[in-house]
Amino acid sequence: MIEILNPALLDRARDTGALVAEILRTMRSRSTVGTNLLDIDRWTKTMIAEAGAESCYVDYAPSFGRGPFGHYICTAVNDAVLHGRPHDYTLADGDLLTLDLAVSRRGIAADAAISFVVGTARPAESVAMIEATERALAAGIAAAGPGARIGDLSHAIGTSLGRDGYPINTEFGGHGIGSTMHQDPHVPNTGRPGRGYTLRPGLLLALEPWVMADTAELVTDADGWTLRSATGCRTAHSEHTIAITEDGAEILTLPRP
Repeated sequence: MIEILNPALLDRARDTGALVAEILRTMRSRSTVGTNLLDIDRWTKTMIAEAGAESCYVDYAPSFGRGPFGHYICTAVNDAVLHGRPHDYTLADGDLLTLDLAVSRRGIAADAAISFVVGTARPAESVAMIEATERALAAGIAAAGPGARIGDLSHAIGTSLGRDGYPINTEFGGHGIGSTMHQDPHVPNTGRPGRGYTLRPGLLLALEPWVMADTAELVTDADGWTLRSATGCRTAHSEHTIAITEDGAEILTLPRP
């Protein structure tokens, strides 16, 4: 299903996007050396409830997961990159942490992810990967607008990641979003320009470039959810929800001043 939102629903999407951004900003500030991933999940649950919103994750049970996710935020550390299930782990100095969050408020969802290094140690490999995903995300957003094709966005993202020397996995990528978290169209992190669905004003997309340092192969953790690099290398992931407008693309999950 591909949804095109009217102006009233777009306003709701902006509101939800701002909430996602604020929760991620708060969780980033609280994710310090000694913080437990389960505390991050608990704090996220509280913020979602206080905002009158609903988690898109807690009851989520797709075919690629093992039963309901059961938590409120994805917490992926070091070699974990996607669907990181919170567990009893205490963050250490230099850990690379990705927080991925999707919530729904007043019937419209938004989705975003941030990667950052915890503490004062800043491994060069980790910083480079984070910056590469951020550049690729910016390239995909710059390619978005009315009349553009999905392949244009995928090509922009993939070209940026390839320029930085990272293997690209196409099993998981960006997606449409609206009244539900995951919708068509799928937005792979590499592709051919001029191909695929033509973007229209009112379409919401979650773009999410992610990389692993030296492989494109994923393995599934024993928890049935967390996806890790097959080689144990570090990973990074950046994501924004955008709205296609008459003028281009509007980023909905940027923190408000």
